Amino acid sequence: MSRPENIYLIGLMGVGKTTIGRQLARSLQLPFYDSDKMIEEKTGVDIPTIFEYEGEEGFRQREQRVIEQLTKLRGIILATGGGAVIRERNRKSLQENGFVVYLHCSIDRILQRTRRDSNRPLLQTENPRERLKTLLDQREKLYLSCADYQIDTGKTPSKVVVKKILQAYSGN
Repeated sequence: MSRPENIYLIGLMGVGKTTIGRQLARSLQLPFYDSDKMIEEKTGVDIPTIFEYEGEEGFRQREQRVIEQLTKLRGIILATGGGAVIRERNRKSLQENGFVVYLHCSIDRILQRTRRDSNRPLLQTENPRERLKTLLDQREKLYLSCADYQIDTGKTPSKVVVKKILQAYSGN
């Protein structure tokens, strides 16, 4: 089997998809895309605004269109939004068109990384820890079902995470 041309990163918000994605793109000299940033560029507004006016369903429709577009490209690194795996069509697009890496870490670590980030509408709640636990409970099986490889980003330095992903990607 030949190596897929694309690497897609999935996982909850705050696990490091954008950070790791940029480093992978640099290592492989490939373009990097972030599906959430692309949605913001296309709409001209930030994600919390989309959630406010269109709700999560409106956002998910936009996300699906962007993922369909991006998975048609070849030779890219893509960081998806944490909920991209909710839709079966997204999971299928990712699985059929690239090497899917599930990044994960502890909820404590995610809370530490996201505590000052107001651009995460799903965490704008009285109990972000409970929300993250609920999201992980809902999504973990979906992440695992479409991942070709998984790695804990909580305690491992990003350079080591990138190295391990590249080893798995190249089949070593």
